[in-house]
Amino acid sequence: MKRSQLPFFSGCILLQAVAVVLYLVFPVAIAAGAPCDQIKVRPDAWVLRRVDRLVLAARAWYERDAAQRFYERTIDGIASEVEKCRLTQDAEFKSRYQEFLGYVAMLALARQPDHELGFNVPDRVYFAETKQYVEIPDFLLTETFLRAVSRYETLPQAKAMLRQINSARAPDDQLLFFSYESRHLGTPDNPDSYRRLLIVVPGNAALRIPEKWVQFGVPDPGRRGSVRNVSVVAALAGTEGTTKVYFKDYFRSYGRNGSITIKGRWDLGYGDDNCAQCHKSGVLPIFPVAGSVSSDEQAMVATVNSRFRTYPQPRFDRYLDTTKFGPGLGSVRNSEAAPFAGLTLPLSLGADGKTCAACHHAEGLGALNWPMDRVLISSYVKGGQMPRGFKLTVAERNRLYQRLIQDYFAIDPANPGILKGWLLGRRRAVS
Repeated sequence: MKRSQLPFFSGCILLQAVAVVLYLVFPVAIAAGAPCDQIKVRPDAWVLRRVDRLVLAARAWYERDAAQRFYERTIDGIASEVEKCRLTQDAEFKSRYQEFLGYVAMLALARQPDHELGFNVPDRVYFAETKQYVEIPDFLLTETFLRAVSRYETLPQAKAMLRQINSARAPDDQLLFFSYESRHLGTPDNPDSYRRLLIVVPGNAALRIPEKWVQFGVPDPGRRGSVRNVSVVAALAGTEGTTKVYFKDYFRSYGRNGSITIKGRWDLGYGDDNCAQCHKSGVLPIFPVAGSVSSDEQAMVATVNSRFRTYPQPRFDRYLDTTKFGPGLGSVRNSEAAPFAGLTLPLSLGADGKTCAACHHAEGLGALNWPMDRVLISSYVKGGQMPRGFKLTVAERNRLYQRLIQDYFAIDPANPGILKGWLLGRRRAVS
């Protein structure tokens, strides 16, 4: 080799070495560059594919618990692409796909280990800031009451204590309570436990004391200490006719000496659940299993549900913007007929298109949108609780439920469902 060629070859070797080093040091940037360029050249095609993928994954998990991991990988993958390609920093892209970006951000946030509640602050921050609203009243924490409420056989004693407390309270400050069996959900610590004692503790809006719905899980007859959960849902009158709603689950711990202590589920290290997945309306109405409420307490069920209707426009304070989850079940699907079309229903329901969204929307009881709980939605519709005031056959309710779910999750290119249409920005003129 001639000396004059050495610098040339040495230079080539040096450049190759530099290229290898760059690839090893910056592999993500190099790998992501081309796909990100493609996204920005053809954003519509990329968004459409990701929306279809997201909606399909959401429906899969809604219908089958086994699809949860598939859904989580889908959300993680899309969120990763958005971050790597800095799509939220692209003003044109952000303006064009604002619903999609906001939705992905909220779903991805709930995937973080310190955001199990699904709120936009870490769980520890939420519980620290809302402690004053979700504490269990002291009179429900006495050793005597906790022992009585923690066994089915001694539940009458617990109720006797509550009646004794009421004897010293003003008529407008009475505790409302009854025991029942839930139609659809077990307790967080025992999914096979459906018995409850609900106690509604009146608040004082002027003093910013919320009304508290305190629910004790009650073991089945003959079983001791098999249920630990106590849940608190607090409702506080907000501004402009809204209701601020706060949540916390507690666990009872049963000592060998017979003692019972109670502490926050999250504080004990058992994690928590996404609150808004079930509590779209904040406080939920109570629809007990038929025959599970004693005759002398049945009137109280109606009283408590009437109380629920005094909590307008539920909000989750600064911790969750529910508008970022879009419209819900029963909303208008483009020009498609209402969900009740084709069913033998009263004209006031079918012809007017009055369905879930007539009450369940952002300015009402909260939209029934994803993420949502299959067991709860199915139980309400198929079980005859919703829509209220209409007598439908079992077959009609099954058809209605299937139509509601199909209209929401459909990905038909020519007639996208409610969720897909909203994510693509096609509902802006409608909403």
